[in-house]
Amino acid sequence: MDSSTNEVAYDHSPYLIIYKDGRVERIAGTEVAPPSRDPQTGVESKDVVISPETGVSARFYIPKTTDQTHKKLPLLVYFHGGGFCIETAFAPQYHRCVNSLMAEANAVAVSVDYRRAPEHPVPTAYHDSWTVLEWIASHVDGKGPDEWLTNYADLERVFLAGDSAGANIAHHMGLSMGVEGLDGIKLEGIVLVHPYFWGKEPIGIEGTDDEKRVKINRLWRFTCPATSGSDDPYINPASDSKLGSLGCGKVLVCVAGKDLLKDRVLQHTDVELSKDYAEQDQAELSTHSQHSSSGTSSSPSLSVISAVT
Repeated sequence: MDSSTNEVAYDHSPYLIIYKDGRVERIAGTEVAPPSRDPQTGVESKDVVISPETGVSARFYIPKTTDQTHKKLPLLVYFHGGGFCIETAFAPQYHRCVNSLMAEANAVAVSVDYRRAPEHPVPTAYHDSWTVLEWIASHVDGKGPDEWLTNYADLERVFLAGDSAGANIAHHMGLSMGVEGLDGIKLEGIVLVHPYFWGKEPIGIEGTDDEKRVKINRLWRFTCPATSGSDDPYINPASDSKLGSLGCGKVLVCVAGKDLLKDRVLQHTDVELSKDYAEQDQAELSTHSQHSSSGTSSSPSLSVISAVT
C-alpha cells in the first residue's frame, strides 16, 4: 500500500481522523444498536428511510400503551449530538435514552439520523432535519406513509429536543418553524440539552482555556468550511436575524456546570430569550454532554420527560 494514503490531513482525536486521500476514520460514535421491542419498557422501535435519494433516516419509538389504546400521544423529534461529525441516531446511548424517555413520558419519538460532516458539511444537517420535519407534516389528516405516525402521533403536540450539536439543530428547526411554519403541526416546546453555541469573543469561562477554544474554533471550521467564522448565525445565536422567531411558547435549556460552553448558553437564555419564555436546568458537577444514557436518572433527561408530559 502506498504510504501516502496514511498521511493525515486532519486529526481530531479521539473523535475522527481525515487522511489526505479523503478517507474518514471515525474513532468515536461508531457503535450501533438494532431496533427492537425492549423487554423491560415494552417500547418498540423501528428504522425508517425518510429520503431514499440522500439516505436520511430516523428511528421511531412507540410506548407499550399503544397496545391498549388508540389515543394519540405527543410526538418528540430528537436530534443527536456529536459535533455534526460523529454519532448517529442508532448509537446505543441514544437508543437507550430515547427508549427510556418514551416509556416514562408515554410519547412517540422520531430520532433523526442526519448526514454528517466532513462528507456532508454543515448546513447539510439542518437541511436533512427540516426534510424529516416536512415528512412528518405529510402525515397530517392521516395522509402520510407511516402507520405509526398516522395512528399514534398527535401532530398538535410536537416537541423538539437534542443534545450538543443536536440541541443546536433543534434551536434552528424551531426558528424555521416560526418563520416558515409547517401546516398541520403545532410546536409546543423545545428542549436544549448542553447546546453547542459558540462565538468569536469569549464570554465568562470561555476565556479560561485557550487550548479548548482553539479546538472548538477548529472543529467548527472543519464541519462548516463555508462559515463566516465563530459568529456565524449557525453557531452564535446572538448573530441570527431570526432570533425571537421561535415557533413555540416554551423552551427548556439544560446546562452543565463545568461545560466551557455554558456561559454562552446562559447569555442566550437570559438576554436573548425572555424569562417567561425559557427555563434553565443546571447540573453543576457535569461537563458537556455528560448526561445519563439511561434516560431516567439525569436531570436533563427528566426535564425532557416533564416537558413532553
